[in-house]
Amino acid sequence: MRMPLFAMSIGAFGIGTAEFAIMGILPQVAASQGVSLAQAGLAVSAYAVGVVLGAPLLTVATTRVPRKPLLIGLMLAFAAANLATALAPDFGFLLGSRFVAGLPHGAFFGAAAVVGASLVSFDRRARAISGIMSGLTVATIIGVPISALLIGQISWRWIFAAVAALGLVAAAAIWATVPDTRGVIVQTKAADEIRAIRSKRVLLPLVTGAVGFGGMFAAYTYLTPILEDVTGMNALAIAITLAVFGIGLTLGNVLGGHVADKAPIPGLFAAFATIATVLLAMYFTMSNPALAILGVLLMATSSSLVGPIMQRLLLDGAHEAPSLASSLHHAAFNLANANGAWLGGLALTLGLSLTAPILVGVGLALAGLVLSIPLARAHAEAQLPAIAPAELVTAS
Repeated sequence: MRMPLFAMSIGAFGIGTAEFAIMGILPQVAASQGVSLAQAGLAVSAYAVGVVLGAPLLTVATTRVPRKPLLIGLMLAFAAANLATALAPDFGFLLGSRFVAGLPHGAFFGAAAVVGASLVSFDRRARAISGIMSGLTVATIIGVPISALLIGQISWRWIFAAVAALGLVAAAAIWATVPDTRGVIVQTKAADEIRAIRSKRVLLPLVTGAVGFGGMFAAYTYLTPILEDVTGMNALAIAITLAVFGIGLTLGNVLGGHVADKAPIPGLFAAFATIATVLLAMYFTMSNPALAILGVLLMATSSSLVGPIMQRLLLDGAHEAPSLASSLHHAAFNLANANGAWLGGLALTLGLSLTAPILVGVGLALAGLVLSIPLARAHAEAQLPAIAPAELVTAS
């Protein structure tokens, strides 16, 4: 079953490149569109808003659609939106196309997670999902750095054209390799999906991820200026450090899949504690290039552990709404992106040092650690038999 997982990871690679590459080419986009850098940053926000809105809306609207054609359709829509970005005649059109490109993001990962989990044994579900998600993390190693390096030789439009081509390749690969899961994955009703996510075993992982994972984004959003002004790195060294960040995300995602299958709750506590510890150490050592690079690697690795664990807990807690819960997982992490970036920027607005967002990250990671306590209790309660087996049959 490796080829179907790989096919879906191609789609994840394209999505990851579309989401993160623009952060490294904003100056070029701003210059070509005649807007300020701050205005160009709205292109990042527009995509995130698309993810947050599209994840629940598209997932609920497509509950009766078989998963394979849904995955193909979402990839085709993603490709079309990125092609529109590449051809955008003005900045307003560009913002609109970025918003539309974000809409399929959460729904694609939600459906892919359910399909991937259905193709393997129960005890390998989290590893299958992390295999699909590896496409997104690999994008931060290859897609994003290459985009940053090529922007001096080609127009930024070609980057989005390449992302559109990746979407078409992913759609074709899914069509060729992913089996028809009708009869394997039980189709749900929209009302059942919505009702199921009201459970605390769904809401708590979403809230914990939206808050705690913001710790990484508080630091990562302002990492480039910190590396430039505090660490004293040149452009090439910064690019290498960002690639190291991508390597850390990939390592953490793979490790997180194993931890999620074996010990999700202890792993979650360890992840948030490690994130807070690493960020605190980074605050005091960013002036040293070697320690800064090591800190970036450890920050990415420990943060990336959280994703597969949260995905596992959501699948356990929302067996009646797996697609919606999985898609909301990505909406929550995009909220973490906005949450961390905004709070980190607020620290700078208050006149604190350039490294202050790293301390903000420490606080958010510790908040995630605290929120993990009620989440762990809800998980433990679910492991206890609440009613007799006969009653279970009657209830169903």
